[in-house]
Amino acid sequence: SNYDGKELGDPSFAPVLEELNRRKAVVYVHPTVAPCCAALVPDLTPQNIEFGFDTTRTIASLVASGTLARLGNIRWIFSHGGGTLPFLGARIGEIGRANKIVAERNPNGIEVELKKLYCDTASASSAPQLAAMTAFFPASHILFGSDYPFLPVKEGVESFEHYHLSARLRADIDRNNALKLLPRLHSV
Repeated sequence: SNYDGKELGDPSFAPVLEELNRRKAVVYVHPTVAPCCAALVPDLTPQNIEFGFDTTRTIASLVASGTLARLGNIRWIFSHGGGTLPFLGARIGEIGRANKIVAERNPNGIEVELKKLYCDTASASSAPQLAAMTAFFPASHILFGSDYPFLPVKEGVESFEHYHLSARLRADIDRNNALKLLPRLHSV
């Protein structure tokens, strides 16, 4: 989600992202600790709070820089339910109303760009998190994630049992959405 304190929308990443766009790559983004925020709250590890915000910061940087709109062939997957995006998506969408340059970089609108993103359920499969994800992301853009080895796979699977998803949506999240996104997996 960041490298050396620079979020993915930083211009220094443009050559790599342009090549990924040319290749129509699927890019999986996992958060890490940003130098700004490693120890903001004593006794909390960054995974508790900061990872979700770092994911959201990098998504906001991709929007503000116009990277999502400009490099539309990249299919982005953000771990942990897309961070806090399902909750803050509307606020991020307001960036274009407040900043004409950002609006120009996103000619189809920021919300359109955000809805193209994918997320996974790694460490984000509680009922409130699944409710937020299914309300924000298109159902076809939610993928199963376990967060293994940080959490036992069993925990990621069993947490779904406490949230009532339709059988079809559950099958789509568990497997079908990934097969559509990565068709080579059909032969695996």
